[in-house]
Amino acid sequence: MHGAEQEVIFRQVHEPGRLGLSDFTNMDSLEVTIAGQPLDHLLYHFRLAYSGFEHGHVILGGESFVALAEGLQNALWSLGGAPHDHRSDSLSAAFRNLTTNEREDLTHRYEELCAHYHMKPTRNNKGVAHENGSIESVHGHIKAAVRDALLMRGSNDFDDLAAYRAFIDEIVSRRNAHNLKRIEAERPHLQELPQRRTTDSEEVVVRVMRTGGFTLRKVFYSVPSRLIGHQLRVRLFDDRLDVFVGGTYLMTLSRGRSHPDGRHSQVVNYRHVIHSLRQKPMALLRLVYRDQLFPRLEYRQTFEALLERLTDKQA
Repeated sequence: MHGAEQEVIFRQVHEPGRLGLSDFTNMDSLEVTIAGQPLDHLLYHFRLAYSGFEHGHVILGGESFVALAEGLQNALWSLGGAPHDHRSDSLSAAFRNLTTNEREDLTHRYEELCAHYHMKPTRNNKGVAHENGSIESVHGHIKAAVRDALLMRGSNDFDDLAAYRAFIDEIVSRRNAHNLKRIEAERPHLQELPQRRTTDSEEVVVRVMRTGGFTLRKVFYSVPSRLIGHQLRVRLFDDRLDVFVGGTYLMTLSRGRSHPDGRHSQVVNYRHVIHSLRQKPMALLRLVYRDQLFPRLEYRQTFEALLERLTDKQA
């Protein structure tokens, strides 16, 4: 036969306790909804190459260091130990649009994360997908398992995010049960965990504006008006923000995401601004975040019905 030489894939023999792998897979095709609203999300997926132990964690944003740090640490503490090596892809999505200094900082943070668990960090070579084949080949399997479980459940809708996460946990637990003997055989070869987790958040400093909140990553967050003018310290997680004044914890806010077209979005609690709206009710008519202000859909529909029947001032 004639033709050019082709690349040969060399399958590896995996030693117990040696290698753990991380990756992300897009779950949007499953059309999961939370209280009727579409859930755009990824699944962080960890797997031990030897025993097949798996851990899955729902990610609301894109691939990022924060998502990797949170998912990986959840996996290790669920497992009860750490492998000697940890392999991921190059976090290409997280590196996109970053400066050289920012990429170096992200690389340093990843290396520090692995060092905290005494793991040697490795990455795939760009364009060589089969290097992460031990986990990428499983992506289709776990996605199919979730799809089948949704069909058996009879609905893709969940009351809240916690219910969906519990659903994913149950699926992964059943898959691990099939590999229980190999998992138990691998555990003695794992490294002991440190006394505590390391950081799985990003910390930023913001200032509360006269508009009653602060803007972070193209999202406006409302806070109590007494904080106007104050500088806040924010710990940014994948699904939430923990807010501090100095070293004092204030509150936790749900994390928002900017619109796909780049427009800003808002995370607003009506309790933060209702006292001012009572004094300036006409401000509600063209308020940028008016729709987000209503605590339930029925409130918004009632207000829109009033606008159709009454004058602006009467409504």
